[in-house]
Amino acid sequence: MTLFPADNLLCLGISITVWFGLLFVFMIVPSVLRVSFGMRRLYMRTLLRIFEWATIRMEIEAKKRNQELYKPYSNDIIVKEPLSSLQQDIQELRGCLRSEAEFEMSDIFYFCRRGVESIVDDEVTKRFSAQELESWNLLTRSSYNFRHISLRLTVLWGLGVLVRYGVLLPLRVTLAVTGISLLLVLTTLVAVLPNTDLRFYLSEKIQMMCYRICVRSLTAIITYHNSGNKPQNGGICVANHTTPIDVIILANDGCYSLIGQAHGGLMGMIQRAMGRSSHHIWFDRAEVKDRHLVAKRLGDHVADKTKQPILMFPEGTCINNTSVMMFKKGSFEIDCTVYPVAIKYDPRFGDAFWNSSKFGLVTYLLRMMSSWAIVCSVWYLPPMNREEGEDAVQFANRVKAAIAAQGGLVDLIWDGGLKRAKVKDAYKEEQQKLYSKVLVGEQDQKEQSGDKHLEDESTEEERNDQHLRKGQ
Repeated sequence: MTLFPADNLLCLGISITVWFGLLFVFMIVPSVLRVSFGMRRLYMRTLLRIFEWATIRMEIEAKKRNQELYKPYSNDIIVKEPLSSLQQDIQELRGCLRSEAEFEMSDIFYFCRRGVESIVDDEVTKRFSAQELESWNLLTRSSYNFRHISLRLTVLWGLGVLVRYGVLLPLRVTLAVTGISLLLVLTTLVAVLPNTDLRFYLSEKIQMMCYRICVRSLTAIITYHNSGNKPQNGGICVANHTTPIDVIILANDGCYSLIGQAHGGLMGMIQRAMGRSSHHIWFDRAEVKDRHLVAKRLGDHVADKTKQPILMFPEGTCINNTSVMMFKKGSFEIDCTVYPVAIKYDPRFGDAFWNSSKFGLVTYLLRMMSSWAIVCSVWYLPPMNREEGEDAVQFANRVKAAIAAQGGLVDLIWDGGLKRAKVKDAYKEEQQKLYSKVLVGEQDQKEQSGDKHLEDESTEEERNDQHLRKGQ
């Protein structure tokens, strides 16, 4: 039977109608009504069983071939000694407790040892690369040629490629385009409304709906904990930063006012559409460097209790979700309540970390949409305020420590800016000052003890003179 062009067009039209009809019924409507059919949870449990079976098969085949299954990897490559002061380490290296303020050639070995330890087991730069997996998740990007171990695994990997790129990717791209398009169109229409209260109310509902559609475009499975601690109006929400999708992960459960640099292109269109209908803060490139202007805009926003809480990521860059790095103090100089949030992703289903130095934003999003899923947990921590006598840096460190403890992350003091910048001279000078104190400090202690001994002798002489005068 031969089909005419009109018949082909009709079949194509019916296919597109059915596709978008299913998309509307099972994706968009549940997003609007915030209803879940439980399909994503079932999908996650099924994947876990497949991963477990694949891991068992790999271990069996590797044992038969007598080969190493995984690359040797450990968080502790070298055994470091317990932390101690620089003075104690140098004194131990010298072999005796010397009090002379002299430079010894053996002191060089201390700095050489510390330098080699930092090079071999660098706890900073490895936070800017993808997290190592303990087992294979059937993705080529996390594979050490596991798919060639056995025929069954090869077939399973091939089926996974067909499912991810032939079914999931087109569906997810369609959902993402739908969510972004609705956000642009509806926020632009709402911005025309004269009633301010109605405009902001509708804008909040529209953004929530579009964020939920975008969350489904990633097959994101999110578990929220302690919802009673959710950020409130007039406050600042701070969270650890792993990926740009951190925003929609949090906005899926509540609306926030965003702050950031104004962009061009598609991102700029989205920013302008959102800014016309709700309270977001976008800075020009020149304004971002003006800390006083940024602080004033933030202060004005949080002072208005009718405005949504501001969402900020104080690390200033994406970290691979194994640690939390230094929080910039600017977010904590504002006199308001801070709502900490910890986000932890499960790397077994897909690596959520955005390595911006390796992948562009579009490439990264395509990698996310071609992964199995995005699975994460979000913890709302109790609100925190600056204590009396506590400065912004101390407050930032206290909030960072709470987020790291809740999310099971490593709490690091290093600046995430080291991802692109060199080590500041201040860090080098700090080590030089510590070593100079080892040399000069000992001499100062001797001089101080000598001065004290002279003062005691002079005091004793004055007392003897007083007794002589009284006797006379």
